[in-house]
Amino acid sequence: MASASSANHILLSPPPSLPSLLPPPSTAKFPHISFPRNYLSHSSLIRSQPQLPCFITNAAALNTAQSPNIVSLSKTTDPDHTTNTSKPTILVSEKLGEGGLDLLRSFADVECLYGMSPEQLCKEISRFDALIVRSGTKVSRDVFQAANGRLKVVGRAGVGIDNVDLQAATELGCLVVNAPTANTIAAAEHAIALLASMARNVAQSDASVKSGKWQRTKYIGVSLVGKTLAIMGFGKVGSEVARRAKGLGMHVISHDPYAPADRARAIGVDLVSFDDAISTADFISLHMPLTPTTSKVFNDDTFAKMKKGARIINVARGGVIDEDALVRALESGVVSQAALDVFSEEPPPSDSKLLQFENVTLTPHLGASTKEAQEGVAVEIAEAVVGALRGELSATAVNAPMVPAEVLSQLAPYVLLAEKLGRLAVQLVAGGDGIKAVKVVYRSARDPDDLDTRLLRAMIIKGIIEPISDSFVNLVNADFTAKQKGLRISEERVVVDSSPENPIDSIQVLISNTESKFASAESEHGNVSIEGRVKYGIPHLTRVGSFSVDVSLEGNLILCCQVDQPGMIGRVGNILGEQNYNVSFMSVGRTVKRTKAIMAIGVDEEPDKNTLKKIGEVPAIEEFVFLKL
Repeated sequence: MASASSANHILLSPPPSLPSLLPPPSTAKFPHISFPRNYLSHSSLIRSQPQLPCFITNAAALNTAQSPNIVSLSKTTDPDHTTNTSKPTILVSEKLGEGGLDLLRSFADVECLYGMSPEQLCKEISRFDALIVRSGTKVSRDVFQAANGRLKVVGRAGVGIDNVDLQAATELGCLVVNAPTANTIAAAEHAIALLASMARNVAQSDASVKSGKWQRTKYIGVSLVGKTLAIMGFGKVGSEVARRAKGLGMHVISHDPYAPADRARAIGVDLVSFDDAISTADFISLHMPLTPTTSKVFNDDTFAKMKKGARIINVARGGVIDEDALVRALESGVVSQAALDVFSEEPPPSDSKLLQFENVTLTPHLGASTKEAQEGVAVEIAEAVVGALRGELSATAVNAPMVPAEVLSQLAPYVLLAEKLGRLAVQLVAGGDGIKAVKVVYRSARDPDDLDTRLLRAMIIKGIIEPISDSFVNLVNADFTAKQKGLRISEERVVVDSSPENPIDSIQVLISNTESKFASAESEHGNVSIEGRVKYGIPHLTRVGSFSVDVSLEGNLILCCQVDQPGMIGRVGNILGEQNYNVSFMSVGRTVKRTKAIMAIGVDEEPDKNTLKKIGEVPAIEEFVFLKL
């Protein structure tokens, strides 16, 4: 196959209309990433369309007459009239700081209607072009449908968007923006407050004195100077906590797969592995988002690895801790104290055992509750909503404008391939200094000028970043999000002699300057390298490192590097079959006969630890890795 490189190492920059944002990255625990299966099967290839990411609508919704693009957000059409109003209208459904309200009023007609029921919101929403909520208003599909196409922007005054139906917003052409940075300092300060209060038993001794007791010997605390603090997530909040903890004389370490080592060193923080962080720390402060990867990541196994008597602080998300496991760790003394601002269920139920421990300090989700933070969030969300209504692209968008139907119809299967390659690549990285540089190589018979890769690039970034962070990556904010995480994304387009009917022949993802936890995935140049293509409408993995494979990217994947000898497929297949795990695909690739080979096995379910251990114990298998798709 003849090929010629059309462009080498093109550094991509965000569109000039978007501001440059460089806040520190956020994080989560690294290794295994959950991802829902693509529902396609061989029998449904012709009848079905692939399930598309949340920021791409289905074909029926891709009608620009019904689904306005971001650039038309400033148009305010009253469904009951044919003329446009002079000013857009904005509904604020929960209390917002005056600074934000003043900014909104300078641009639009603003109504503040607090405490509305869902029925009242549905009744009122068709009069407004934008809606601003906090966490107490549920913006459901019913709300979007009741807007009759009038609602153009929903602004969430805060970080989480659990109360907004993103899929409905996207399908009905409504942009959703949030305010992710304004409460950073407040959250960091609250973590330090809990840290110091816990160490010196402030809450407990306060209650004791107020009950008429004087128990000086009972509430002897521990000093912070010289103690090791592990910060789990070195993002915006985590890095601010580190700065303050260093000022208290603590030794600070952190685990974060994205944090650049040089930025951490500049603050005096050592980046370490997850296990090293939790096993050596006296205090552990959590600053990770709640994702499928991090859900209950602090469980019985995690607590068992901690130094006996460790103390834990959580101002992140309640779901990252298995609260039943924390109770057991407190009862056994593995965890001597805990300070929690967030809970799996808020408020926690009255029969929660966590409420019964005197050595547990609890606050009612106060991380962002300062006057300054509330005002900052109000201004940040007001700026985002006003910008969106003016037709500007927003770096805090959590969904995206509609994709033209003709582009989507061509790229739909490659969109899925791009995201899955990103998800695979990030799982192959061992950690260490984190991911810094990602190169994407597109091989195509088309002229480079006839190949728009923005959507594919966004999906690769989405696959790498989104499962293990609190970022929502889409066509609008992909390049900015990559910059926020310290990622340098470059693209190369290679012209190959293949069918010009297909927009892409193959996509290759290379991650440089990092160590792989599956050494065979490293190319001859030391990069983590995987490649894939679309076959019969389904994404396939076709190369891992220097080894050719051919396996459908459905379900889950086991990669084994083995001595190339007879019987290996049968041995591994028997291990899986004995435990009733179904093998959907299997492929073996090698470079030289009777030396080494890679076996790629698709499995429907995730094998248990014992089954994976048995595979690893097969003498001819040198290394293996389990990957979730």
